[in-house]
Amino acid sequence: MSIRIVRIDVDAPHGSDLVATPGPAIGWVTEADAEGWHQASAELSLTTAEGTQQHVVEGRRSVRVAWPFRPLAPREEVSLRVRVTGVDGETSEWSAARRIVAGFLAEEEWRARTIAAAAPSVPAEPAVLRRAISVSSDVRRATLYATAVGVYQAAVNGTDVDDQVLKPGWTPFQARTVHETTDVTALLRSGANEITVRLAGAWATERYGFRDNARPMYADQPRFAAQLLIEYSDGRSELVVTDGTWESAPGPITASGLYAGEDHDARRTPQEWTAVAVVDDLPVPEARVSPFVRRIEERQAVEVITTPGGKTVLDFGQNLVGRLRIRVAGPAGTVVTLRHAEVLEHGELGTRPLRAAAATDTYTLAGAGDEEWEPEFTFHGFRYAEIDGWPGEFDPADVTAVVIHSDMERTGWFDTSHALVRQLHENVVWGLRGNFLSVPTDCPQRDERLGWTGDIQVFAPTASFLYDVRGFLESWLRDLEIEQIDGVVPFVVPNVLGPARPAAAWGDAATVVPWVLHERFADLDTLERQYDSMRSWTDAIVALAGERRLWEGMFQFGDWLDPDAPPNQPAKAKTSTDIVASAYVFRSADLTARSAALLGRTSDAETYARIAEEVRQAFLAEYVTTAGRMMSDAQTAYALAIVFDIVEPERRQALGDRLAELTRLGGYRIGTGFVGTPIIQDALTRTGHLDVARRLLTATENPSWLYPVTMGATTIWERWDSMLPDGTINPGEMTSFNHYALGAIADWLHRSLAGLAPAEPGYARLHIEPRPLQGFDFAEAAHLTPYGRARVRWDRDGDDIVVQLTVPANTDADVVLPDGQRHTVGSGTHRFSCAAPPVVDVPSAVGLSSSLAAIIDDAEAYEEIVDALTQWRPSAAEDFRNATQWGARLALEDRLAHLAGPDVRDTIARRLTELSTRRIAGA
Repeated sequence: MSIRIVRIDVDAPHGSDLVATPGPAIGWVTEADAEGWHQASAELSLTTAEGTQQHVVEGRRSVRVAWPFRPLAPREEVSLRVRVTGVDGETSEWSAARRIVAGFLAEEEWRARTIAAAAPSVPAEPAVLRRAISVSSDVRRATLYATAVGVYQAAVNGTDVDDQVLKPGWTPFQARTVHETTDVTALLRSGANEITVRLAGAWATERYGFRDNARPMYADQPRFAAQLLIEYSDGRSELVVTDGTWESAPGPITASGLYAGEDHDARRTPQEWTAVAVVDDLPVPEARVSPFVRRIEERQAVEVITTPGGKTVLDFGQNLVGRLRIRVAGPAGTVVTLRHAEVLEHGELGTRPLRAAAATDTYTLAGAGDEEWEPEFTFHGFRYAEIDGWPGEFDPADVTAVVIHSDMERTGWFDTSHALVRQLHENVVWGLRGNFLSVPTDCPQRDERLGWTGDIQVFAPTASFLYDVRGFLESWLRDLEIEQIDGVVPFVVPNVLGPARPAAAWGDAATVVPWVLHERFADLDTLERQYDSMRSWTDAIVALAGERRLWEGMFQFGDWLDPDAPPNQPAKAKTSTDIVASAYVFRSADLTARSAALLGRTSDAETYARIAEEVRQAFLAEYVTTAGRMMSDAQTAYALAIVFDIVEPERRQALGDRLAELTRLGGYRIGTGFVGTPIIQDALTRTGHLDVARRLLTATENPSWLYPVTMGATTIWERWDSMLPDGTINPGEMTSFNHYALGAIADWLHRSLAGLAPAEPGYARLHIEPRPLQGFDFAEAAHLTPYGRARVRWDRDGDDIVVQLTVPANTDADVVLPDGQRHTVGSGTHRFSCAAPPVVDVPSAVGLSSSLAAIIDDAEAYEEIVDALTQWRPSAAEDFRNATQWGARLALEDRLAHLAGPDVRDTIARRLTELSTRRIAGA
């Protein structure tokens, strides 16, 4: 057949058939040989124990289609098949059946008691729990529902029930817990059986806060709850629940913490069993919507290093998140110590950025021949691992790095001829992988690892291209709403840092992230579910803005980690925090208005659209001059006004020109922090300064996107200069080498450099507009959209640009070629060719030139230049003074050629000639 259903999607974690609701959204992907194929209708066939149900979907809908059948019952197993008919009248064969299992519980069905070790000897003590059960023959199905305030793994008769790690992950445990639903039928046997549970504290017992304020947030000891439903072939059922009949004992894990690491004594086995304590303080858990955390990849060391201090350190060649698995043999009682760090400093393990996190695991050998061990309830961010206490000859093959993170489907890829930009993108991917572990964290290594809202707010578009993060972020957004107080979103979710305080760009995750999920996945369900959260946040900040409609004079993170900010003052940015805050009031009001319109809430849509316009007008009146200058004359201020569509078209170009001017004055080095970095390239591109964007992207001096790459980075750094050029770690107390926020540039690489973007929600229509850059021979992006695989690639072919693209079936694409030609195409593969864009002559960014140095050193020449500029345009003179004070690395003629008229250029040229002659004569 020329039409094929190649995939059926349901709202289930990647690699699972379990759905969390009685009516999950469904979708399907069609492949068609004919170009321009569109679906006319689809037939859905659901097979249940009762028989088969049919439903017809008219039209093109094939993404996140509402469940059209009766609601599923708990534990019900069904199978879904789809066939489609195109507008040409041809009908496909039926698809393969997609299994769907109802993983949720009925109301009032949760009967388990919450239990814990009765008499722990130390805080956060790991434990082993057990319960013996007797099972009759002819078990039809056995389902284990389990959760914890802490982390756990369950085993039946000594076999782990699944391959997940760190279950059930991190949620606001006081209000929301998640249960796993696991089929354990095959693990039970007739007669005596034993359920055992290995339990530790992890997120639940960790000490949160900074320095002396660190304290446990949720519990002093880990807790566990579960129920096992055994259904027999004769119709009987039996429910085994956690209660006072369970027992606990200390196990071989003697200590465990996310920050500290894990200690394991293989000589110790559970022996002194005592009755558990019943604590009953766990909220009724809900079924999982987020992906499982799993072991994803293994890596071997690429180098064994002997440090100046004589230590043995393994380099795994990649900054990653996970832990080590060792294979070792030696005498009983031998202790092997594993220490972890992201970088080396002066040849030794660079542990200062870890702060209070020891990131150290120890294994005490049992002395029983070859022993294999991997820490179970912790993780570390590391590239380097120091091995100490190894018995006998050390073989690096006996140590394996195990990469762990939430198991999401990879959906996005990027490639380019520019080797450094290619590595930059790879660093973004690894940054996401390391920080999408149960919740979207800021960093994975130090004593923090929190769900900072500002980081994911700026990174959500990039993440949504690279991986299917829909379920991951849907789950996190539920926690965000739980943690809101009077609409105010806390800095981190889950919130472990005290009462929520409003902060622009951070709290706006409440409005931005749901909107991104709609834009990239056509997810109206999450937009609907989060709408009250969006509205309450917007109401809160509009109230703070008051009648002036400007959010001013309050605490803000602002353009966090502006490269000009001192190491210990990361909020001291060039852009006014009031400008950042007020821009985000507009952004959230605008997104709330648009969301309300989509959801049919007409009155709300009108209200928030009016508020957004009032904020926009107030912003323009207060912060933007009639000539197109921002009151904060800094890159982030201009980018916000342009990309958020605050400034009207009449002044947009002037703002874009000034942004480009500032970028040139800064030597084409980045001058933005967390807020400006994700949008500066879009601001330059939209206002016609693509080559300035190119220079900014490809700069390699500090600060720049590529400076860390030249320093050997394999993930995105927190600071532009987390490591200084001399190889020392930034002196700031807050320094991470795995922090994805500044990697939000990747979204621009996908949409603009390669040219693949959604024109309608969920990529129902594509916008394809590749922008070839000088010095690049090709760029390519591919994305597994909800409709199928889309791809764009452009190549240089002599004086031409060749563009090849793949458009998924049931979609269309608007194509804009580099020479401005426009086309509309349907599904299939397409090839276009056009003349390459002309080379743009942009002033060069070079090292500190002798001319500039001479001008700075020659007071008479310096003042003559300033006077000439003042007569022409006072602001240009001020720019020159600031630039020379900053020591910007541009030749003076490059700095001013685009500004000055002929008379000023003549003055500059004459003085430079005199100075150059003088310097040559002096030499």
